[in-house]
Amino acid sequence: MGVGPVSATAATGCGLSGAATIRTTGVVVALASEAKALVSRNVQPECVTPLADGAALWLSGMGQAAAQRAAHGLIDAGAKALAIFGVAGALDARLRNGTLFCPECILDDNGRDYATDARWRTHLVQRLAATTQLPHANGSLLSVQTPLLTALAKTAAHERYATLAVDMESAAVAAVARERDLPFVCVRAIVDEVDDTVPLALHDSVDAWGRPRPLGLIAALCRHPSLWADLPRLYSRMQGATLALRTVAEATGPTLGWRA
Repeated sequence: MGVGPVSATAATGCGLSGAATIRTTGVVVALASEAKALVSRNVQPECVTPLADGAALWLSGMGQAAAQRAAHGLIDAGAKALAIFGVAGALDARLRNGTLFCPECILDDNGRDYATDARWRTHLVQRLAATTQLPHANGSLLSVQTPLLTALAKTAAHERYATLAVDMESAAVAAVARERDLPFVCVRAIVDEVDDTVPLALHDSVDAWGRPRPLGLIAALCRHPSLWADLPRLYSRMQGATLALRTVAEATGPTLGWRA
């Protein structure tokens, strides 16, 4: 499949019936663990999954091309607004694991920038501040094509772009929202802190949706026994971030606070 739009017929074949289209927010998530913050059942990748209140989710997998396909698929199924929802890595030491980040601006690594919808974002942030005790940050998010796995890479990106956090999908969804003239918002929870290193061998042992490849993981642990020591830390970091995402979902509902 290329990076162009997915037809509404193909999208509805996975989740929505022909008569039931999205009436509110289309939410793009890259990882299966992120999707579980919005819906308790298992989600099929790369298709529309209905949520309550006329919203829907698309589990895209990691990367810009996958996120772009998801955004087009949600719009073709009727989405009136787009959101990206999930985890991000910190580029600033002030952003700790579990911090919520709703950026005003998305910057890609080619220098293009995309503003999030100011009214929607303001309502979302106010709702979170009124109903949760989670720390949250304001600023800009960098969206890159390849992951930043080391403290050195994250520090260099922060110095170059002056952004607070990094992901791999938000700019692609923001670009589609701009192209289709739809409101867009980004909701991220910090998973790895700026000083955290994610071992490449462990990163390569998960699939595009963040699910462990059992044989690959076993092979990585056999080749690099020191990786055993990293597993509890990485698990704890993901637990902290996904708990924050569940809190967002409970506070804002599946539309993520969007109001027509």
